Amino acid sequence: MSENLPTLPEGYATEALHGPVRLPALYATAGASAAASAVTDAASSAARKVMPGLRNSPVGRVLPASWREEKPGRVAASLELPRVAHEVRGLSADPEWHEKFCRVVRASTHPVTPGSDRSAVFSGALHALAFPVAMSLLTRPDFPLPVLGMVHLSNTVHHVTDVAVGEPVTATAWVENLRAHRSGTMVDAVVTLTREDGDVAWAGRSTYLAKGVHAAIAGQEPAGTASDETPERHEFTAPLPTGEWRLGAGTGREYAAVSGDYNPIHLSDPSAKALGMKSAIAHGMYTASRALAMTGVPAEVPFVWSVDFATPVRLPATVAVAVDDDGRGDHWSASRVQVWDPKRGRPHADLRVSAL
Repeated sequence: MSENLPTLPEGYATEALHGPVRLPALYATAGASAAASAVTDAASSAARKVMPGLRNSPVGRVLPASWREEKPGRVAASLELPRVAHEVRGLSADPEWHEKFCRVVRASTHPVTPGSDRSAVFSGALHALAFPVAMSLLTRPDFPLPVLGMVHLSNTVHHVTDVAVGEPVTATAWVENLRAHRSGTMVDAVVTLTREDGDVAWAGRSTYLAKGVHAAIAGQEPAGTASDETPERHEFTAPLPTGEWRLGAGTGREYAAVSGDYNPIHLSDPSAKALGMKSAIAHGMYTASRALAMTGVPAEVPFVWSVDFATPVRLPATVAVAVDDDGRGDHWSASRVQVWDPKRGRPHADLRVSAL
């Protein structure tokens, strides 16, 4: 089982982070960086438009010599990921927080071991616990992609053993697999949660796409044609629904309150439109967690789950859901949950779970 778990790449240094990692502060950092970049890009664009005219006007005679000659366009530097992992020790799921999280995503709980009075942390909640550590890497000054513009494509999680509510774990996060895509550049953010005995209890990989970012990647030969690693999109045929979710306009704010993920695209129409969206959309991990909560994974069974995201869920919305469990109880082996827009026939998410 351990051979399938992600491991820290060779040559990465580890930086210990002290104190809680706050997502709102990280989003503020990302927003400030994006604003500064926009101003710089706008100034450069304006200069490129104005300078030819100035050079050919009487003003051109008094321009500094370095401005009088037209220079070739700036070539973007090759992209390179920071070779560092962030580590946070002593993370744990607070009982009250965990109860609220499970209530928002409709997840039930079970004892960490038979007869125990301690609950096991829901796997989607473990992602929420680990996500801020990954975000601390994505908002580093030396991370080469604009985090607020990235599209969340997919997740793969290995839930090796249950973690008890209140049990301390160590989160270790890093970024890897920077690669070209026909629509931009892709990257993976990886987080592991390790028990005090050193065993990995949970490991998650999130794949993102920075649309429109096309540049050479350090250490890679220029590709003639960028790869397309997104899941192959077949024509969607809606299965027979087994239920539906009615999601209000405040769904994003409710999930943000328990996950800490206050990305503006999820909070309201005005804040989403400010970042180029048509309206507020549901968090991908809200959709994934709620879908996971509908599966028949038995207690104490190690499992792996993955989710591919398609079209976003625009709020408010009513979405159709189909749950297909291969066996129940002791006979369970796998599950699939599909979520889609019943009016337009467009898929939102496809989650698959299987025993490890």
